[in-house]
Amino acid sequence: MEAFLGGCRAALQDHIQNKQEVHVVLGNESCDLDSMVSALALAYFFAKTTPDSKVAFVPVLNIPRSDFPLRTESTFFLREQQIPEHLLIFRDEINLAALHQSGLLSLTLVDHHVLPSEDTALEEAVVEVIDHRPLERERRLSCKVTAELVGSCATLVTERILQSSEDVLDRQTAALLHGTIVLDCVNMAPEAGKVTPKDIQYASLLERKFPDLPPRKDIFEALQSAKFDVSGLTTEQMLRKDLKTLSGREVVIALSAIYVNLQEFLRRPGLEQELHSFCQLRSCNALLAMSISFSEHNEPFRQLAVYSPSGALRMAVCQALELSCSPSLALSPIESPSPSICAYNQGNTAASRKKVLPLIKDFLREWGQPNSAGVAMQPETTGLFCKARLESKGAESGNRERDGAHKDPGKPQRLGDDLADDDAALPPTPMNSLVDECPLDQGLPKLSAEAVFEKFNRIASARSSTEGSPEQK
Repeated sequence: MEAFLGGCRAALQDHIQNKQEVHVVLGNESCDLDSMVSALALAYFFAKTTPDSKVAFVPVLNIPRSDFPLRTESTFFLREQQIPEHLLIFRDEINLAALHQSGLLSLTLVDHHVLPSEDTALEEAVVEVIDHRPLERERRLSCKVTAELVGSCATLVTERILQSSEDVLDRQTAALLHGTIVLDCVNMAPEAGKVTPKDIQYASLLERKFPDLPPRKDIFEALQSAKFDVSGLTTEQMLRKDLKTLSGREVVIALSAIYVNLQEFLRRPGLEQELHSFCQLRSCNALLAMSISFSEHNEPFRQLAVYSPSGALRMAVCQALELSCSPSLALSPIESPSPSICAYNQGNTAASRKKVLPLIKDFLREWGQPNSAGVAMQPETTGLFCKARLESKGAESGNRERDGAHKDPGKPQRLGDDLADDDAALPPTPMNSLVDECPLDQGLPKLSAEAVFEKFNRIASARSSTEGSPEQK
C-alpha cells in the first residue's frame, strides 16, 4: 500500500500531461475512517489487478488537506500502519472538473452514491458505486452498483478484494480494512445496532488470512480513543470534525457528530455565540449536534441538541424528532444553558446520525410546503402533520399485521435490513427496485372519459339485471 501511494502523485501528473485516463476512487465528504480506507484500498486493488493498464488509479480524500487533522482516528491509524500523510491526495489538490472536461476522468464512488450539487457535472464520469447505505430512490444509477446495508463500507471493499481470483491483499491494507470494520461495527457489539453477519464474516476472514492482526478489542479501544480525542480542538473544530449539511427550499440544517458528553459540550464558555458564528459562516439556519459517548463497558450513550436563533424553526425541528417513529429516537429533555438550545437524552442508542438524516430530509421537504388550503406550513401545523402522518403509518402497519394476506412474501430480505430498518413501518424495498426503473415511475395507466363512462354503464346494467332476477324477489 505505501509503495502504491508513493507513486500516485507522479502517476497523476504524468497522465494529465500525456492526456491519459485518470480513474479516481472518491470517498464521501465526511472523509471518516471508513471513507478514507475504502478509497485507499479499492484504488490499490484496481492498480494491482490491472498492471498493464494505461489508466492511473488514484484515491482521493474528499476534504481539503487542512481539514485532515480533524479526523483524529484516521491520522492515528495511518501513523500506526506507517503510512506517511504526505502521500495522500486531497480534494483541493486535484481538479476533477478540469479532468472531466478534458475527457480524462472516470470515477468510482465509495461510501456514498450521491454527489453534492456542486459536483453534479461529474456524475457523467461515475462508472461504479460501492455503498453501504440505502440508495435514494430518485437517483437513477446507470453504472455498476454494489449497495448493501452492512455496518462498514470497508466490508464491501474487503469482499470485492477477497473474491478476486488474484491474491493482491498485503498485510498493511488488510490491517486498514480490518480496523475500520471493527471500529464501524463498534467491536461487533450487537447492542450497538451496527454489525451484520457479513461484517463478522469478512473481519474473520482477514484475521484468518493475517493471524498477526491485533485483537479486535485492542484495535477498537485504540481507534475509539483516537476518534474521541478532541483535546485542544475549538468548538468550531469539534463541530466541523464530522459535519454534514442538508438544504431545503428555504432552510439549511447542519448535522454534527460530537465526541464528548453533551453536558460537557454545553458547558463550553461562550457556546451560544460560537454556535451562532458557526451557523452564520456556513449559511445554516439550524444545527443538530449529536453526541455519542461510551460507558466503561463500551455501551454507547447518545444525546442530541438542536440550536437555532429562530424559535419557530427550532420548535419545528424538535417536534419532528420527538414525534418520529421510523425510527423512534426515544428523546427525553435535559437541562440546557440557553433558550436557543434544546437538549435531549436519546433512548434509542441504535439511531445513529445516518438514521436521523432521512428524518431531517423529510422535514426539509415539508417545511414551507403549502398545505391543502394553500397556506404555508407553520411550525405548529408541521408538528401536527408529522403526528398525523405517523399515526396513519402506524394504523396501516397494524392492518397489515392483522391481515396476513396483504404481506408480500416475494420481497427478498437484504442482509442487514433487520438492523438498519428495524423501526420502519413499511417492509424494506428490494434492492432491484431501487436500482431498476419501476413501471409506475411513468405514472398510472391513462384512462379516457369514454372508458370511465363505459365502466359505469356496465356496472349499472349488471346491478339492474341482478335486482330484477326472481331469486332476489
